[in-house]
Amino acid sequence: MFIDKVHIHVKGGDGGAGCMSFRREAHVPKGGPDGGDGGHGGNIVIQADGSVSSLIDYRFKHHFKAERGVHGKGSRMHGADGADCILRVPVGTVVRAWNEEKSEAGETIADLTHDGDAVVVAQGGAGGRGNIHFVTSTRRAPAFAELGEPASEHWIELEMKLMADAALVGMPSAGKSSLIARMSAAKPKIADYPFTTLAPNLGVVRSDDYDYVIADVPGLIEGAHEGRGLGHEFLRHVERCALIVHVVDITGGFEGRDPVEDYCIINQELKLYASELANRPCIVVANKVDVPGFEDNLARLEAVVREDSLAAVGGNEFAESPINPKLFLTSAVVGKGIESLKAVIGAEVARIRAAARTAAAEQPHYDHVWERRRQAADKRFSAVMLSPGVFRVEGPQIERWVVQTDWDNEEAITFLQHRLRRAGVDAALEAAGARDGDEIRIVGYSFAFESARQHEDVFSELEL
Repeated sequence: MFIDKVHIHVKGGDGGAGCMSFRREAHVPKGGPDGGDGGHGGNIVIQADGSVSSLIDYRFKHHFKAERGVHGKGSRMHGADGADCILRVPVGTVVRAWNEEKSEAGETIADLTHDGDAVVVAQGGAGGRGNIHFVTSTRRAPAFAELGEPASEHWIELEMKLMADAALVGMPSAGKSSLIARMSAAKPKIADYPFTTLAPNLGVVRSDDYDYVIADVPGLIEGAHEGRGLGHEFLRHVERCALIVHVVDITGGFEGRDPVEDYCIINQELKLYASELANRPCIVVANKVDVPGFEDNLARLEAVVREDSLAAVGGNEFAESPINPKLFLTSAVVGKGIESLKAVIGAEVARIRAAARTAAAEQPHYDHVWERRRQAADKRFSAVMLSPGVFRVEGPQIERWVVQTDWDNEEAITFLQHRLRRAGVDAALEAAGARDGDEIRIVGYSFAFESARQHEDVFSELEL
């Protein structure tokens, strides 16, 4: 089964709790704190794998969770980190955030275009720190430790786009499957009725000088850019291909269609779906020339292709253009024109590859962009008034601090107050209109607000 778009829920592993412990050893009075840290939770990693051909592994299983970190122990024994959960996807997979409630895609997280490309989509929670980390000159025996940090979780969309050098596009029954079967070792289903091909086929073509991958995209119809005939499901696979091979049934088929009209319709659908496809290098193939009586249609198609060629070079018929359409006559049934078509496609693909390598070398590389965005968003918070005397603070990092706090331990609560003040939460609440005694809500907890002036002396004794 060919699956090219799925939605999955990913959750990193929660961090292990830090340990609150004191050294207990014969002849060593007041041994001091020795609680170990909790282990970090595992991450959810999406990794491109050249041996994976579809997203079928995520067709029925939609929830994935990494291993949690192990709790710390006494004697400075740190907990083990949780194992990462690596989800392997085909090369060419686009990873996006997904809003399950609105059923809409968000920002693009990563575009995995090379074998081995990987991105962390759900960060594991950090392990809680043991009480050895909270020793200061005035707090010699801290009797608290941090709980493990909750992991991030959310829905993502995985969309596979074929990574092929050239794409065969055209109306249903134009002979695309027969061509790819002639040009490569691919074995697509071939029959004399429309929409025989319901999923893209890939084939490796080997000519005398070049090897390349060609895709047989299921037949398109008028309105495909709006989703008619599963247009969106098919057109996405054309986006990755460097060269478009436009296949036209020069006979008009059993329906007696106009080949020139079909040619124009497909070009318009590509342009309406993605404007950059109109400027993609293109080769036009007049197929089924073994059937008598195609001459008039061929003359008309040649005239239209020539007009497109001149338009691509600004009317200069002697100029060369990478998007100048070229017309070739083929018959997939008897093999006419196949070898020359394979050689021309190979030469075009080689030229496009060389230009792409040059462009890639000139562009700067931005590593870990998604991670930097995530960290920046993690630190943002807001303080808003819900009603007179009631305020809510929201923000990923702030909320995790609250969840990590042991609420049965007075020292841990005091330490949390210090962290919130250092992060600017007190100042934000005062700017929002909060006064001493007002109710402050963070996740599932409620506090009475105390301005920094009231407990400045206490905070001066605490260190992060």
